[in-house]
Amino acid sequence: MPVRVRFRCQFCDAVPDAATQAQLERGLRELVFGEYLDVPPGRWIVWHGRGPLGPTRYACAHHRGDLVAYVREHYGTIAHHPWKMPPYATSRRSRDTERAIALGGLSAMPKWGLPS
Repeated sequence: MPVRVRFRCQFCDAVPDAATQAQLERGLRELVFGEYLDVPPGRWIVWHGRGPLGPTRYACAHHRGDLVAYVREHYGTIAHHPWKMPPYATSRRSRDTERAIALGGLSAMPKWGLPS
């Protein structure tokens, strides 16, 4: 069954243009924890919190600073990740992360103790 993911800014309910939508969809498969990622061409920003650093959060170009301030206020005492300063990467993909994803790194099922 086909599915379409809808992204909205956390602060104003703005929706991305088609090119930014495609980049946001690609970012769903980023294997990161506690990272800000820039999303061109619409200048959106994504906070990949995960775990104790909260859920993934999205902000449009007008609310980039609001998202960073929100994340720092709510998660800044837990870890150093929210305090990262710009410029932010657009992707953390590498051969290693591609291999981890291929081996089930994005699966909810734990992988430790299982034979490779």
